[in-house]
Amino acid sequence: MIQQTVDRLALVTDPARIWVIANDVIADTISEQLPQIQQERLLCEPAARNTAPACGLVAFIMEKKNPAAVLGVFPSDHVVKDANRFASALQAGIAVAQAGENIVVMGVPPTRPETGYGYIEQGGVAQPAEHLSLPVRRVHRFTEKPDRDTAEQFVASGRYAWNSGIFLWSAKTLCNALREHWPGRAAKLEKIGAAFGTPQFESVFAEIYPQCENISIDYAVLEPRSQKDEMHSGIYCLPAEFGWNDLGSWSALHEHRRSVAASGCDRHGNVVEAEDTITMEASGNYVYAPGMQIALVGVKDLVVVQTEDALLVTTRGSAQDVGQIVKLLNERGRTQLT
Repeated sequence: MIQQTVDRLALVTDPARIWVIANDVIADTISEQLPQIQQERLLCEPAARNTAPACGLVAFIMEKKNPAAVLGVFPSDHVVKDANRFASALQAGIAVAQAGENIVVMGVPPTRPETGYGYIEQGGVAQPAEHLSLPVRRVHRFTEKPDRDTAEQFVASGRYAWNSGIFLWSAKTLCNALREHWPGRAAKLEKIGAAFGTPQFESVFAEIYPQCENISIDYAVLEPRSQKDEMHSGIYCLPAEFGWNDLGSWSALHEHRRSVAASGCDRHGNVVEAEDTITMEASGNYVYAPGMQIALVGVKDLVVVQTEDALLVTTRGSAQDVGQIVKLLNERGRTQLT
């Protein structure tokens, strides 16, 4: 999927200009899969610290070289069905980001009351740049992963979009936003960025980066910035109408597999990856159990995932909570499970 992400971006930029933030475990694999990425632009985090430190580090590096450069954030677990429409939306977003100290977020029209995504409440129509190919709305506020009742209200209102996690801003804009809303950690990232390109970079990176808080860019910048109100925050939402899906959960993977031809989905919405399958009065289930004989009887909307040493059983509605189980296992020292 990271190859597909880079291929999409190649429609609007030179792949040699792309940065990849990863960890040491997969660094060699990424280098093999993405030979077009410059080695110095593959940054391996010495500790996993979420999107705020990752985005901020690249912004502070680029601010030294070209503060007006527009940077985008593109998670590599996204599916985009229409790459050309994605490229057009990106070009419009770049124009908005270039027009001032603006922050752009791609908002996905919601198709269901999903509790695993953040939501964007859209405000008034705006025209922050000329000759835009897409409608632009001001952002009123961000809400992270609401409960089911709230999500249903959001979708029914027609004012909300899913937060895709795709953002655009100039290096200067993001750096200034981090200095304002996350000042202590911003100073640390700025120190790492100042060392980039010197012999001291790796040691400075390894020493200071783990001191940064594990926090998303949404919490560190977007939510506090949006509290300025929509007329003064400089945050804009563009519609992400290019067949977007985030495969960050089993329920999202089920939805994606249902939409893909020849994916093994039956007429009752069961997606099963196994040696053989028998179903009886079963619907909407996702099962991953390679090499196994699977029977689904009288069950609905389950997620069943088998690995060599573990078995996960949950519902599609609770699949977003699997991360809590992983956290609990880590707290109990059960890190050997796959």
